[in-house]
Amino acid sequence: MVARTLAGGQKKALAEGRTIIFIDESGFYLLPMAVRTYAPRGQTPILEEYLSRDHLSVIGAVTADGKLILKIFDHPISSEEVIAFLDLLQRYIPGLLTIIWDGSPTHRSKAIQNYLSDGAAKRIHLERLPGYAPELNPTEYVWSYLKKVDLANVSCNSLPEIRTFLITAKKRLRAKPELIKSFVLHIGYQV
Repeated sequence: MVARTLAGGQKKALAEGRTIIFIDESGFYLLPMAVRTYAPRGQTPILEEYLSRDHLSVIGAVTADGKLILKIFDHPISSEEVIAFLDLLQRYIPGLLTIIWDGSPTHRSKAIQNYLSDGAAKRIHLERLPGYAPELNPTEYVWSYLKKVDLANVSCNSLPEIRTFLITAKKRLRAKPELIKSFVLHIGYQV
């Protein structure tokens, strides 16, 4: 069912020469994502954590050919940040773009509609994923990988510290385009 749903949009995008881009947002908190790990017998690993609601907001994009684009903010993402990210994508990826994302209020805002009507719609076509199926967005798998693999058991005391870890993790993941392609293939999209 998923592959058939994506196939029609995929054929149309290919016929128009569009690059398909999946976009999503996530938050990275100071608290560690605790996962099972190994340690010598009798030496239980202890994570020290700093209790805070402080976090970094990240917006990311994944393409079917394994490209990963991330932008990090130290405040919640609003329509202005989404528009800045769409501008970044237009500079980074040539040609026509099909953006596939969820129905977040920031994606449906008047500012986004104005941005498109002011000329961005010439290059950008938007498609919305159903709210009940976040697993159809491969960017969700990027967040899971970063949190549960690259940043697993990482405890930070400040936002600049987690930003440094996140930038390093992003560079490591960008060096694995085959892994990013596997996230796209996992949702049923034919690369």
